This record gives sequence, structure tokens and C-alpha cells, in this order.
Amino acid sequence: MYIASTDSTNNLMRASYSDREDLFTIRTDFQTAGRGQQGNGWESEQGKNLLFTTLLRGWNIPAAEPFVLNEVVSVALYRAVVPLLTGYHAERLSIKWPNDLYYADRKLAGILIENTLQGSQVNCSIVGIGLNVNQTIFLSSAPNPCSIAQITGTEHAIEPILNAFLCQLQDLHRWLCSGEYDAMCKTLHADYMNCLYRRKGFYLWQEREVSLAPSMPQMQHEAGQFMARIEAVSPNGELILCTETNEKRTYHFKQVRYVL
Repeated sequence: MYIASTDSTNNLMRASYSDREDLFTIRTDFQTAGRGQQGNGWESEQGKNLLFTTLLRGWNIPAAEPFVLNEVVSVALYRAVVPLLTGYHAERLSIKWPNDLYYADRKLAGILIENTLQGSQVNCSIVGIGLNVNQTIFLSSAPNPCSIAQITGTEHAIEPILNAFLCQLQDLHRWLCSGEYDAMCKTLHADYMNCLYRRKGFYLWQEREVSLAPSMPQMQHEAGQFMARIEAVSPNGELILCTETNEKRTYHFKQVRYVL
């Protein structure tokens, strides 16, 4: 479904179309109140970028491990975009935890997933994505946006990118349902980790909160900057870091950030 303009495709999906079939999609050319994670805004010049929301229904994802959906969606988007960067250092494309798409140290896409639970499973998920395609001038205070056009030096048709993403999403869904779920999830997680931004080496981090995740209440230290590498991402999406002194630290989203 295409609509020329709306406040937010996620809001529109939730208000009017949340009872539709799996993979029902709303695309727009302009959002007056586009949203990112935790209320952040999303800048997009009218008609220049891919802005859409897809409804996922009946995927039988356990409510205790909803991060599988983050991995499915971000890996599908990565696979849809990477062919467009052939010849333009496609190896610089990555997934920044938990699910942004980055090219080198610049943000190419954002993903916002809103889940509705029913019993022990995720009943449906509203997946909003903003992918910078043809915009070349960014006016907001966002620190590091970039677009596919900036990388390649040419404009790209928007609709085929959406179709490629939906095909990747369908393929991953069929694959997850084709065999043993746990084994498939492990393979998907390995793919996600292989695509992860700064997945190797030590980098500078900044804690955003003094308290760590409840799973590690025994750790006491002052909040601040520290060097660490990514050790793992847990099934519920927690980021596990290992410092230069071999100290393990676990964080929820927004508790820690890269220093770029």
C-alpha cells in the first residue's frame, strides 16, 4: 500500500491496519513525524528515501526472545542493500547493535520494531524502516547520516529496494520454519554477528547510565568511557562487552554507546 504522506507509517499501521495479513506493507514518500528508537526523530527529504512499515504476523517467535525479530529484519535489510554497493567497498556495510544499518561510521538506515505479545509468543510486530537512498543534504542535528546516493554517486529506484527487502524477509521466514527452530536461530544469530558493526577489536565506549543490566548486579564501577570489544549479543538483545582488563559488562539498549 502506498500513501503520499502520513505522520508515521508505524502509527498508521497500528491505528488502521494492524489486523492485516503477514507482510502487509505501507510505504510513503514523506513522514511528518517519523520516529526512530525511543522517540528519536527521523529526517527524510520528501520523495528521496525508502520509508515504510511492514506487519509481521504468525511468526511464532517466543515472547522471551523477541530479539530474533531484530536479527531477521536487520539481516534482511543488509542483504537487500549490499548488492547496491558492489564496487563501492560493500564490506563497509554493517549492522550496528541493535539494528541500525551503517556504512563505515555513518548511519544509512534505522529500524523500529514494536511487538504485541499474546501468551508466550509474539502475536504481531510492526516493523518501521527508514533507509536513506537518494537524499544528499541532511539538515537535522543527527551526527552521521549518509545515503546510498552519496556512496555510489548516483540515484537509485526506491521500489525495487523495498521488493528486495520483502523477498529476503520471506526467504528468512521460510528458512526459520523449514527445520528445527533452535538450530536455525543459531545460524541466523551467527549471520547477524558476522555483519555486526565493529565486531572485531577494541573500541571506546561511553556508558549512558551508571546502573548495568540486572543480570550483573555484583559489578560496581564508575560510569564513564572505557575500551572494550564485543563479546556477544544475548538472546534477549543484551550487548556483552569485554574490557581490556578482561572484565565482562552487560548492557541493555541505550545504556551504552560507541564513541565515534
